[in-house]
Amino acid sequence: MVFRGTISDAADFDPTADAETLYNAMKGIGSDKEAILDLVTARSNAQRQEIIGAYKCSFGKDLIEDLKYELTGKFERLIVSLMRTPAYLDAKEIHDAVKGVGTNERCLIEILASRNNKQTQDMVAAYKDAYGRDMEEDIITDTSGHFKKMLVVLIQGTRDESGVVDADLVQQDAQDLYEAGEAQWGTDEAKFIMILGNRSVTHLRMVFDEYEKVAEMSIEDSIKNELSGDFERLMLAVVQCIRSVPMFFAKRLYKAMKGLGTADNTLIRIMISRSEIDMLDIREFFRLRYEKSLYNMIKDDTSGDYKRTLLNLCGGDDDLAGEFFPEAAQIAYKMWELSAMTKVQLRPTIRPASDFDPAADAQALRKAMKGFGTDEDTIIDIVTQRSNAQRQEIRQTFKSLLGRNLMKDLKSELSKNLERLIIGLMMTPAEFDAKMMKKAIEGAGTDEHALIEILVTRSNEEIQAMNSAYQSAYNTSLEEDIQSDTSGHFCRILVSLVQGAREEGQADLERADADAQELANACNGESDDMEMKFMSILCTRSFPHLRRVFQEFVRHTNKDIEQIIKKEMSGDVKHAFYAIVRSVKNQPSYFADRLYKAMKGLGTDDRALIRIMVSRSEIDLFNIRKEFKEAHDVSLHEFIQVETMIGDTSGDYRKTLLILCGGED
Repeated sequence: MVFRGTISDAADFDPTADAETLYNAMKGIGSDKEAILDLVTARSNAQRQEIIGAYKCSFGKDLIEDLKYELTGKFERLIVSLMRTPAYLDAKEIHDAVKGVGTNERCLIEILASRNNKQTQDMVAAYKDAYGRDMEEDIITDTSGHFKKMLVVLIQGTRDESGVVDADLVQQDAQDLYEAGEAQWGTDEAKFIMILGNRSVTHLRMVFDEYEKVAEMSIEDSIKNELSGDFERLMLAVVQCIRSVPMFFAKRLYKAMKGLGTADNTLIRIMISRSEIDMLDIREFFRLRYEKSLYNMIKDDTSGDYKRTLLNLCGGDDDLAGEFFPEAAQIAYKMWELSAMTKVQLRPTIRPASDFDPAADAQALRKAMKGFGTDEDTIIDIVTQRSNAQRQEIRQTFKSLLGRNLMKDLKSELSKNLERLIIGLMMTPAEFDAKMMKKAIEGAGTDEHALIEILVTRSNEEIQAMNSAYQSAYNTSLEEDIQSDTSGHFCRILVSLVQGAREEGQADLERADADAQELANACNGESDDMEMKFMSILCTRSFPHLRRVFQEFVRHTNKDIEQIIKKEMSGDVKHAFYAIVRSVKNQPSYFADRLYKAMKGLGTDDRALIRIMVSRSEIDLFNIRKEFKEAHDVSLHEFIQVETMIGDTSGDYRKTLLILCGGED
């Protein structure tokens, strides 16, 4: 196994001298924390165990107990954890996860999904030694259902590690997984547990490739469709670790540090447990996926001696968008290949109502708005339980039956965000998009992110319908208004997209390779030439074709197209190209990110929130929900509930959004 850690054995190691250095750092009033952290992070775990023994021989004291006494807070937890062996540290983490009230399921998932057989067996033995209890029994007591069964399978530490692959069994396993999930009503969870919990890593990677051919979707998408809760999270973690353990940990580290507050226990656990195994690869995958190096993320998110220790474990900063390590380039190439092969089943949260009666709905809406006060509950229930096509029938029936304009009545009876949301739902998709574009352009300042989001994610047919609706509503062309309100390359990108003339159809592999080579060549030229070349390809080729282009780009350059855009471009041009790449890779994930940014921090961008919830509710909002949960470790439903409380005194706006969301994950 190739060493990819950041911490290794120190040369000229003298455990007795190190023990004396640590003793001197802790004697007297106060302690020399710098001396402690510099020494501990410059020794391997095996050498630290020798230092513990030498400390006891030289001074008759327990080094770990002295460190606990002298240090405090997160810094103490980090240093003390570094002094434990990997098996005993894992055992302690599992014990802490199951003891007391409540269970830390994410900790159980992270450790048991990522450890190899020997690591798991050593951990189980250390648990018995440290706590006099059986780890399996404690986990069985503290968990339930299929989640418990899969954990028990993983605890055995008996995954096939022979490296022998049977091609016939690969095909059989792929077929069995398909028949256990996507091919039937309901799910045979036992089949997923048996295959994913026991087969070798090499075998399962081949099974996943074969599964994509059989099911026309990735195994991850099937798991999201078929499973739920902690069991879904565990199985996704297992799949991610089969594909790439460093990528799995890069995601875990990012989630531990993003947003308000830091999940310090997770951060400490991962930085220690991977520092002598694959921290260099984790750093590279972190750079591949996110906008900053792991080093800088830690630097911005922590402080003091705690920060210094973590940065020592990290081992160095990485130049953003530099060349990948070989394995990272292979993973980036594979990610694009997976994106190109996967046929995602888009799932809405709003569907047509059965036994639909537009006349009855029209009468009920009129009654809800007639007289003193307004029955918001009735309005919300009707509007959110009908498809857009049914709402258009209600609009027409309201006029023909009652001689009134439903939209005007709703505007007069409702207010603020609830009014904007209900009116948005009552418009046709083309009318709504046209209105959103107008709002983004008119007045002081331009909402460039809204322009990008709409034009990048709509189909040719949707863009053309939006153009017609815009012309009809505002007596001017959308293209002319865009040209009046934007400039330079950004304007050209938007004008190209607003034509609604993107190529359609599958990838042309030969042409994709040529396009990738042109993009690669453009990266070495002038900035203006680069942006024009990117525009000529990214704004015109079909999404399936672009997936292959971006895949071949990695092969030509050993870099990922996302990172090149982030490093080499700036401003709205960068945002536009980045949105195209994200949408090509995984559009529901792009929208999940947009929703998160609309709600996080102080204040909510209600216009963006309404725009996405309305426009995606009958297309792929269920998929967006799943991506949101995976990316942010909180359900979209819960996030909306918390983030829209301020300013929504009646709760009707929040209630409507939650109905559109379609449920908790």
